[in-house]
Amino acid sequence: MILKSYEIKKINTNKSKIILLYGKNDAQKDEAINSISNNTDYFSYDQNQIIENPENFFDEIYTKSLFGNNKIIIIKRVTDKILNTIQNINLEKVQDTIILLIADILDKRSKLRLKFEKDKNLVCIAFYPDSRQTLMGFASNFLRKINVSVSSSLINTIIEKTNEDKGALLNELKKINLYTKNNKKIDEGKIYKLINLNENHSFNDLVDNCLVKNKKKTIRILGDNNFVNEDCVLIMRIFLNKSKLVLKLVKEYEINHNIDKTISLAKPPIFWKDKEMVKKQVLNWQAQDLNNLIYEINELELLIKKNINNSVHLMTNFIFEKASVKN
Repeated sequence: MILKSYEIKKINTNKSKIILLYGKNDAQKDEAINSISNNTDYFSYDQNQIIENPENFFDEIYTKSLFGNNKIIIIKRVTDKILNTIQNINLEKVQDTIILLIADILDKRSKLRLKFEKDKNLVCIAFYPDSRQTLMGFASNFLRKINVSVSSSLINTIIEKTNEDKGALLNELKKINLYTKNNKKIDEGKIYKLINLNENHSFNDLVDNCLVKNKKKTIRILGDNNFVNEDCVLIMRIFLNKSKLVLKLVKEYEINHNIDKTISLAKPPIFWKDKEMVKKQVLNWQAQDLNNLIYEINELELLIKKNINNSVHLMTNFIFEKASVKN
């Protein structure tokens, strides 16, 4: 049975004892786990532990809780390999135990996913990444509640720094909250230092100038920065996110043929000081070229992860090449 991520409270745990939570949004999955478990303690296992010793697992789920409450058993990093174990569970013997299966992305052809989607006694919920607009609203509301006023541009920078991951974003926002709880006033300059955004700001400048084909400035930024291996994946994620935004705007521009209208109606809104830069990026690219670029960025990110010791060389060569080639 398929449920949406906002339908958690519809789950009848007396009927549905096994629940599959999958997808890239770890923050939402954690919220779902807390909601289902009602913040009570739970037992956590890895899939391999269950597969290697299924007898202990079955003893655990068939044994009644000594305290008369539901036991929560969480199995992490599950794949199709656990399907056979799940199929061997006698649901009639599972009285006061809820089993949560936590997975990353599951393909539509996944046997585990198909099993949970079709079986009325099982629950399957997908958790997709939050949109930039959703994250902007989340961060804005959080900062408003703690009486911290910052620009949309700074919130965008924090979101980029956290690779659009809600859990990582929440951690950075908690840093700001903790700082203000100590009766300390905070401004944007202090936030930059607190979250190490000054370094990230140079990464944004690098990507922005590459996308507008400003070869000289791109080379200068590459020369001025002492990049380390850990920087490269973050830079490629920023490059990917900005390229996707420009692609969306290029498609709009191809329809309305009005660059000012395209920029002013952009969602999420583009901060005023970034508008000229984004306008140049839109005018420098065509949709097909951006589709190719996005594909190449994804391929390069995988290559960097496999060759981390050579990552700075791979990243700088790629950015230099893209800033030099005229479309």
